[in-house]
Amino acid sequence: MYNDSIEILLLRHYGHDGPTPDALEQRLINSVRQDAMGQQERAGIRVLKHRISRRRAVKLVAVGSGGLGLLAASLEVLDETIFGRDAPQSALA
Repeated sequence: MYNDSIEILLLRHYGHDGPTPDALEQRLINSVRQDAMGQQERAGIRVLKHRISRRRAVKLVAVGSGGLGLLAASLEVLDETIFGRDAPQSALA
């Protein structure tokens, strides 16, 4: 079977003047939702089955923390650029 879209398959089967099947849009929406839910369930099961080492967990936390620090610094620079004033400094700095 070719990788044809649903529209092409319906045109091939019914022609240009053929009727649209009843509740086609709703059936397609339900099908897509079920497929998405199935993918989410499979992803969740895969995550639960996958064990992670302490070293890998610490590495992920460190990378995430570094990313948040970079984001905060970027937002401060953006604030200075847009509003033309210094960003508020924390009491600890």
